[in-house]
Amino acid sequence: MGRQTSAIVEQSLRVLLANNSILPHLAGETREQAFQSLGAILSTPNKTHKAFLRITLDSGVVVRIPAYRIQHNDALGPYKGGIRFHESVNEDEVTNLAALMTLKNALHNVPFGGGKGGVGISPRQYSERELYLICKKYVQYFTDILGPDKDIPAPDMGTGEREMDWMTAEYKSTHPGQPYLGSFTGKSIAFGGSLGRREATGKGVYFVLQYLLQHFVINHLSQLQAYNNPYLESVKAYLNRPLSIAVQGFGNVGSVIAQEAFRDPNHKHRVVAVSDRNVTLYNEQGLEIDRLIAYTQAHQGELPATKQLLEIAGIEAQLLDREAVLYQHVDVLFLAALEEQVHKDNVHRVTANIIVEGANAPITGEADDILAQRHAIVIPDILANAGGVIVSYFEWLQGRDTQYFTEEHVYEMLYDKMRTTLDQVLPVFFEHPQQLRQCCYNQAVMRLCNILYRQGKLY
Repeated sequence: MGRQTSAIVEQSLRVLLANNSILPHLAGETREQAFQSLGAILSTPNKTHKAFLRITLDSGVVVRIPAYRIQHNDALGPYKGGIRFHESVNEDEVTNLAALMTLKNALHNVPFGGGKGGVGISPRQYSERELYLICKKYVQYFTDILGPDKDIPAPDMGTGEREMDWMTAEYKSTHPGQPYLGSFTGKSIAFGGSLGRREATGKGVYFVLQYLLQHFVINHLSQLQAYNNPYLESVKAYLNRPLSIAVQGFGNVGSVIAQEAFRDPNHKHRVVAVSDRNVTLYNEQGLEIDRLIAYTQAHQGELPATKQLLEIAGIEAQLLDREAVLYQHVDVLFLAALEEQVHKDNVHRVTANIIVEGANAPITGEADDILAQRHAIVIPDILANAGGVIVSYFEWLQGRDTQYFTEEHVYEMLYDKMRTTLDQVLPVFFEHPQQLRQCCYNQAVMRLCNILYRQGKLY
């Protein structure tokens, strides 16, 4: 478990230990022992799987590629979590992401445990055939631990429905006569995927902000003002009005966030800055997001990075350094790229008062504390970016019943699930001034505490 995640979980355990309404029949030394057990369980994965995939490249050269599957905790159900293809993948990163999945599923009451996978490659450097072989080998090497009732992978950074289709087909081949549609989620619609799965994470991230500013605070404002919470003052200036928005990352998550904001029927928000690995595009009057999405779909997901390409895309924008998106004077900053993008060395340049984590762990613990000192609202990854796993759960259900939901129904269920979670954590956040991240972790750890105790795993 990463340092930041571990510290927040430890704080949650201290809070819950002192709250006698949690496991009220445990007291004294017995109570302390139970919470020590819980800390040990949550701080380490159940199982760590590592392999080196043997792949023959198109050139005929044989390479060995590191691959991981970390199974953190399955108290709530089968392990669940994406498979990441990225050159930065390593065991510590995947372990931390698996722990986050355990907490995320617990927070949103999704009946899955936490898992995560990764392959240490840069997908752009491999041909389609080579990527296909990597997907096949991944399933072959980890075939004994995967399955609809064991461990259910999904897409993550560097993977998508194509890779999930390949992996599902290989699982079907290696498990003849067994159910296979629920072995992976994030598949194509043709292969049993769910409508709305690709857009689910981005839509969920934007919904959390929309619900906070356009519904929850407005509907409870008189009650919330009685708590004299400094975070409320940070929110009130942005209630139910057009916002200036910056989005770091323009992949499956960031592009959907930007499009949701651009098309919001209630307000004319301005998405003034977006970025990818090459460039930041900035326009104070707002970027034409639909045109940018059309351009990226035709150009391998990359934004126009020169004046000539901007003309081809029909976009008016300034070309800035890729990190410049973080430092624009905007109301809301969405982080939908990589981990640790905001850290102690650059956090003082981040001026947005509302920051939403579309990626996993994009803000370091030190930066999080600095943002809290100025009462910036940080909507954490565990709360905001759960749309993918929630709709993956819906896909898993559909695969078991071979009955499929309409896209509209999928989004209705997604928003209802996220609304339920928000209605649980936001009142606590405003009543007791603390970081929203800590509120979410407290809720998740409390749910895991009760389940693990009832399963007899704290003795």
